[in-house]
Formats: sequence, C-alpha cells, structure tokens
Amino acid sequence: MLHPSYKELFQKINESKEEDQPEMTSRYTLVLTAAKRSRQIRSGSEPLVEPMPKEKSLSTAVRELYAGQIHVTEKDIN
Repeated sequence: MLHPSYKELFQKINESKEEDQPEMTSRYTLVLTAAKRSRQIRSGSEPLVEPMPKEKSLSTAVRELYAGQIHVTEKDIN
C-alpha cells in the first residue's frame, strides 16, 4: 500500500488550495503534477522538503505535495 494514499494527497492538496481554484479529484492530474516536479528535481531544482537518503525524486515530489509545498494551479488541473 502506498503512503500517503491518493485520498490523503487529495485531502492535503485541496486543504491548501486557493478559494477560487477547483478541487483536485483526478488521479491523472495528481500523477502528472508529481512527475513534473520529479523531473524538476532531477534537473537540479532544490527539493522543498528535506530529502531522505537514497530517496528517488518522485518520492520527494510526493512528499512535497503532501507537505503543502507545491500548489496545484487551475492550469495543472485543466
């Protein structure tokens, strides 16, 4: 089982969204957002959370989403 689950991620993301932003409910959008951030980290962008030893960039990206460090915009959702 994955931790955090999709439901937990959606809950955290939707808690930190702007009032005028739609709720994120699409797993596809969630996966694309995490993948995009993972590529940014691999390209040299500094992680927004403390990376764990031997942690892959995708895991770091998911932890950033869960921590509320990444904000998903309407452009990402649509």
